Amino acid sequence: MITPLYSIEVVVAAILAGLLGSLTGLGGGVVLTPVLILFLGVPIPYALGTSLISTIATSSGAASAYVKDELSNMRIGISLEVGTTSGAIAGSLTLYEIERLHLLNIIAIIFGAVLMFSTFPNFVRMKTEVPEGVKPDFFTRKLKLMGTYYDQALRREVKYVGRRYPLGLIGMFVAGYMSGLLGIGSGAFKVLAMDFMMTLPFKISTATSNFMIGVTAATSSGLYWSFGFIDPVLVASTIPGVLLGSLIGTRYLNRLMSRRLRQLFTVVLILLGIQLILRGLGVIG
Repeated sequence: MITPLYSIEVVVAAILAGLLGSLTGLGGGVVLTPVLILFLGVPIPYALGTSLISTIATSSGAASAYVKDELSNMRIGISLEVGTTSGAIAGSLTLYEIERLHLLNIIAIIFGAVLMFSTFPNFVRMKTEVPEGVKPDFFTRKLKLMGTYYDQALRREVKYVGRRYPLGLIGMFVAGYMSGLLGIGSGAFKVLAMDFMMTLPFKISTATSNFMIGVTAATSSGLYWSFGFIDPVLVASTIPGVLLGSLIGTRYLNRLMSRRLRQLFTVVLILLGIQLILRGLGVIG
C-alpha cells in the first residue's frame, strides 16, 4: 500500500528526475528508475514501467518548450524515429523473456553498465561548446539535416549540420532497444547518437532527444501494459513531479554552457551506473 509519505517521496524523486532529464536529454526515466529501485524499494518491472510513463510526461513538458525556442530539430527527430520505435519493440519483448526466466538482476547490471559506457564519448568533447568545421555529406543535403539557433550562453547564432545519418539511425535502434529493455526513454543513447555520431551541437541533441523520447517510450509502454508491468497508482504519483521538473529544466538549458551540461550528464550516469551494478551483483540491498 502506498502511504502519503511514500507518495511525497516519489513526487520529490520525480521532480529531480524530470529536471535532470530535461537538462541533459536523458528523459526522466533514466534517473527515476534507479531511484525507485535503489532508494524506494520498487520491484524492477514496476520501476521500469513507471519510468516509461514518466518519460512520456518529461517529453511532453520539455519538447513543447524546446520546439518553441527552436532548439528541437523536428526534421532530424522524425527522420530518426524509425530506428527508435523498431528497437523499442524488440527490447520490450526481450525484457518479457528475461522476467519470465526470473533473471531480473541481469537488468540492473545491464542498466548500470549501459549508463557508465554511455559517458565515454562525453570525455572526448567535454571542452567543446559547438562542433567546428563540420562538412555536410550526401545525407545532410538529401534530408536537409541542418539548422540554426541562438545560443544565449555564447550570445550568438549558431549554424549546424547533421551528417552520417546511417550511423545515427543505427544508434537510434540501439537507443530504442535499450528503451524497451530498461524502461527508459533512452535519451542517453539518443544524445550520444546525435552528438557523437552525427556531430550536432549538444543543446540541439538534448532538445531533439526530449522530443523523440516520448514516441519511443509510448511504443514500449503499450507492451509493458500488456505484460502487467505498469502500476497506475505509482504512475499517478510520478507524472506531476516529472512534468514539473522538466518544465523547470527547460527554462535553464539554453542559458547554461554545454560543457557544464556534459559534466552533469557524465557524473549522474556514472554514480547511478555504479549503484545499479552493485545492486545487481547483490553487494547492496
